[in-house]
Amino acid sequence: MTALDDSLAAAYLERIGVAARRGDVDVATLVALQRAHIAAVPYENLDIVRGLPPPIDAVSCVLRILSGLGGYCFHLNGAFAALLEWLGVDVTRHLAGVQGRRQPDPPGANGNHLGLTVEIDGARWLVDVGTGDGPAEPLPLVAGEYELDGFAFSLGTSPLVEGGWRLEHDPRGAWILFDMAPESAATEEFAAMHMTLSTDPTSVFMRTIVVMRGGEILRGCVFSQRAGAKARSQEIDSGREWWELVIDRFGLAYGDLSACERDALWLQVRATHEAWDAAGRP
Repeated sequence: MTALDDSLAAAYLERIGVAARRGDVDVATLVALQRAHIAAVPYENLDIVRGLPPPIDAVSCVLRILSGLGGYCFHLNGAFAALLEWLGVDVTRHLAGVQGRRQPDPPGANGNHLGLTVEIDGARWLVDVGTGDGPAEPLPLVAGEYELDGFAFSLGTSPLVEGGWRLEHDPRGAWILFDMAPESAATEEFAAMHMTLSTDPTSVFMRTIVVMRGGEILRGCVFSQRAGAKARSQEIDSGREWWELVIDRFGLAYGDLSACERDALWLQVRATHEAWDAAGRP
């Protein structure tokens, strides 16, 4: 049973700009939904760094998106799964685990990522709006090489999870790969990992603010833009410019924060960046 009522679902569809009809989602509609979601709702962790980790139940995640904010995988994929269920799509949640660029080894399906698959007309698809830098469209759940918007992805069996899947990202991507378990998982199974990722001071999600949408990434004080093989980045050295990126360019509704709250967060971001710079930018 979906947790969304009709009014929430309608507002969600309006938020991402897709006029999908309940009970009438084919593959083309699924592609449109994923592309629209990624374009409209950024991956971001500002509230986690602020010490205000958002809950991950489906309704809270949808309400957060409707308020003009984003989230990380538990929020974005969690909300998207609830919307797809309301639309009548057969959705399965899976324990998955992302290996980031600074991690020496893949973690396996340890639950640091919420994976999604859907079934439409007898075919299964890998769906993901929660990495900030993943495939722009659903991928057939079939081993193979896939190219989307100039980025290459490899999907195959996981060497770490029996019966599971592994998605490998393009070498230019923000993360390396994720492994996904084959079994279904309930939202509650991600609660402990969410608590760790969003409250442990050693967690990367607690240390560095990241905002991603499409080919644009704000990581700490570095703003990067990618288009195919071309990429450029710039260092942001003023709080005014940094907040303009967050609020105006990425469209995140943090404009109601007080000047003191904005200044405090910017000083934290800048201090983290300077420490990273002093350490040789590992």
